[in-house]
Amino acid sequence: MKKIPFISQLKRSEQEQWIQQLNLLIDHVEIVLPEQVSEADKWEVEVVIAANPSEEQIRQFPNLVWAQSLWAGVEKLVKILPANVALVRLIDPQLAETMAEAVVAWTLYLQRNMPFYARQQQNKIWKQLPVKLAKETRVSILGAGELGVTALSYLAKFNYQLKYWNRSNKQLGNVEHYQGSSGLQAMLSKTDILISLLPLTKETHGLLNDETLKWLPHGAQIINFSRGAILDTSSLLPLLDDGSIAHAVLDVFEQEPLPPSSELWEHPSITVLPHISAPTNLISASRIVASNINEYLMTGQLSEAVDRNKGY
Repeated sequence: MKKIPFISQLKRSEQEQWIQQLNLLIDHVEIVLPEQVSEADKWEVEVVIAANPSEEQIRQFPNLVWAQSLWAGVEKLVKILPANVALVRLIDPQLAETMAEAVVAWTLYLQRNMPFYARQQQNKIWKQLPVKLAKETRVSILGAGELGVTALSYLAKFNYQLKYWNRSNKQLGNVEHYQGSSGLQAMLSKTDILISLLPLTKETHGLLNDETLKWLPHGAQIINFSRGAILDTSSLLPLLDDGSIAHAVLDVFEQEPLPPSSELWEHPSITVLPHISAPTNLISASRIVASNINEYLMTGQLSEAVDRNKGY
């Protein structure tokens, strides 16, 4: 194996940045664009580095052993990779810290009434709103992977009343833990700010829907930093309209970029973000990808692969 293709649908300038950085860190092979691999050499490719590739790009390499994702979210790759090809997702502590910073920033944004003050400014209204202290605010996180665990540790510094929900019986210190459908209802019923950090799987697709959103107390608020398909916006909008849910911060959508025609852009109770809560850091991610590939080249051992049944 002499070359490792970098397959993606990123802009050419972004691809070149990644390839340049990876080639500084990976030994004995060259990271290249797929068009730089000859037809004969494509049969020898065992590893690809993938960033939102197309299925057609993957099919060019019939003897793939594994794919290294540049992103933490891998639901699209799970669908298009052949079943016999292992998938390693990016697990980057820097990404978890960046996400945790975003979680804190936008939790404070909601706790301290910032969207309402922005609306008052637009209407030239001078009115002080009641302040709900952090220690009085019930903040719940969906998901207890690396992102969720790190976010909880950051939020704990503000003394929020913290809870979390996940599919397994994963205990995190003294933080209240819930699991299963009954646990979800119990947690949501005691939540002022709900934050989704879940991976997108068959089980989480549409998890926040017309039924589950109504389990939240009147006036609760939502932050979705996971995947757009986890939150059913058609169920969310009526609840925002009647004030059942006071505000939603949405960073992810089923269609991205969000079309200009989407009603979400102008809804007064929605803050739209362009998928910026935790961008992959080129330097730290390249080091992790390089470490995984160098280990494989030296020992033949793979980093922990994605469980296809779970989807992460």
